[in-house]
Amino acid sequence: MAHKSNFTGDPNAHPISKFSNSMTGSCLCGSISVTIHDSELFSKPRGHLCHCANCRKVSGSFVSANMAIEKEKVTYEDKSGMIKTYEDYDTGSGNCMKRLFCGNCGSPIMSQPEIFPNMYIVKMGMFPRIPQPECESFAAHRHEWQGKHDGLEQYAFVRGQKKLGEE
Repeated sequence: MAHKSNFTGDPNAHPISKFSNSMTGSCLCGSISVTIHDSELFSKPRGHLCHCANCRKVSGSFVSANMAIEKEKVTYEDKSGMIKTYEDYDTGSGNCMKRLFCGNCGSPIMSQPEIFPNMYIVKMGMFPRIPQPECESFAAHRHEWQGKHDGLEQYAFVRGQKKLGEE
């Protein structure tokens, strides 16, 4: 196994100014790269933290850092033919959520929601920096030991619908 000599997990090693028009990330093995083409990645809060069970499973963590973004703003390259798709019908709407991942290293890449055919939900963990999120979805499913993220809108379940604590 080759060690990457330029490896760094420190987001501060990647100045935000580097991403004024786009940002590229990759899966763990480097077979798949994704570029978000957007000049507002770091000019305002973007993306969301999702606490639904499916996103937690896909991320392998207690929350998934996601960005719902228009398809035309995303390009991806699969130079080794490693993209695999899992069709997830165990969703709140019952509609299919195609979950793309690397068949070699298992890294989650993005989701393609059937209910929003013009959007991708890009998994932000593969990027050198993650924009400050604007909200949390499925906040009602947060673990009691999690700290609160100040300034984030908290939706009880689906983003854009009832906020946490609203009757």
